[in-house]
Amino acid sequence: MLSHRTGISRHDMIWHKSNFTRAELFEKLKYLEPTQPLRQGFLYNNLMYAAVGHMINLIEGKPWETYVQEKILQPLDMKSTCFSIADMQKQQDYFVPYNERRDTTLLYQSKYAEDIKSAGPCGAVVSNINDLSHWLAAFMNKGMYNGKQVIPEAIVNATIEPSIAEHNDYLDQGYTEFLNPVYGMGRESISYRGHQMIMHGGDLNGIHSQISFMPQDSIGVIVFVIGNHSLSYNPISFNVYEHLLGMSITPWSERGLINRNASKKIGKEGRAKSLSGQIKNTKPSHPIADYLGDYSNIAYGNINIAMKDTQMLFSLNNVHLPLNHFHYDRFDTKNDEEEGYYSLNFRTSSQGDIESIAVGIDEGESIFIKKPDETLSTVETLTKFTGTYFAGTRPIKIVLKNKNHLFVEGEPDLELIPYKTNLFKTKEYADLLFEFVLENGIVKSVKQKDGTGEYEIKKGKE
Repeated sequence: MLSHRTGISRHDMIWHKSNFTRAELFEKLKYLEPTQPLRQGFLYNNLMYAAVGHMINLIEGKPWETYVQEKILQPLDMKSTCFSIADMQKQQDYFVPYNERRDTTLLYQSKYAEDIKSAGPCGAVVSNINDLSHWLAAFMNKGMYNGKQVIPEAIVNATIEPSIAEHNDYLDQGYTEFLNPVYGMGRESISYRGHQMIMHGGDLNGIHSQISFMPQDSIGVIVFVIGNHSLSYNPISFNVYEHLLGMSITPWSERGLINRNASKKIGKEGRAKSLSGQIKNTKPSHPIADYLGDYSNIAYGNINIAMKDTQMLFSLNNVHLPLNHFHYDRFDTKNDEEEGYYSLNFRTSSQGDIESIAVGIDEGESIFIKKPDETLSTVETLTKFTGTYFAGTRPIKIVLKNKNHLFVEGEPDLELIPYKTNLFKTKEYADLLFEFVLENGIVKSVKQKDGTGEYEIKKGKE
């Protein structure tokens, strides 16, 4: 988990701009499907660090923040370091994030990443150069600080020990100064112009950091950068090492500027063609009212589609954007610099109703299922449908399990999913419906409907 070898990709939108607790994030991991085999590739995943932080809570009986405060910050005399933007702002001096507009060179103040608390172990530490110099000095000294073993030497060595090879993006660009990147546990090790460098960066919206050192040369460098437009912590770090080692200076800034300008140009030109794939003069298959409602994904949470005046609105947890028809049953959000862009493809059931949304999030497509009226899932509502029904003399039992889940008993049981008032679908068969028939509020029978016909089964006496 700490070496990013789980085979599960990032899925950052599960924690980013959401209100899930750390324990809830931990429970969601089991729903994330691997995209490659275990231990066979490097896939960075912040959720795994959040999970390990929660495991500390489970084992030690105290939050990750308390554990880090007691075991690391206090022994290293890191008095200014904290875990939230609110605590940071109580101090005399603190950073303010700025970014550059994607289509111009104008700067604007961006939002603080205040939603990181639940995923805190992946990047919620707010610190400064002075405090982090204590941490880096201890790490470079095999866990020793002021004559005390703060971090066991074996743990320091374990974090540096290579666990998996990484892809070399620099080599792809023809730059040979940066070679043989491997990852340990929260630490990357490379050969920089023949010198071993241990490093790891951190990136949140508007603020970036890089902490590195060369163990054989006893040099360490800490760099903070404000602004997504200027990811210069590596160029600065590399050039500092070159100066201190008496090397020639590699033109990293010049290289980075060329790449940044090219990227901005491509991005601006590409966004100007956002409607190039649109099929003109099409319309949605349903009235707009049919698309409104709540849609749920067990890992990502809820999407809400609402209407305000004549404007459709999209909400994914704490992301809120206008939504507009693109073509057929595709609706796209505004492409926003801070909130992002989402393309929603609404899908219909076998019965022709709007049933789900397919939307690209993170590294894949996720399905959000439309939620029925919550009253259809209450124990009070479902209990009246339970009992024994008879197809001729053959009894069919409908029972309530796990408080509010309705099943037709069998081998295996068939779960009935609330769909509309008195109407249920099944997980296993897309075209199979069960409709309960009531007289004066009392269930008299159930109709089983599928492609072959409609079959009414009478309810027996209680």
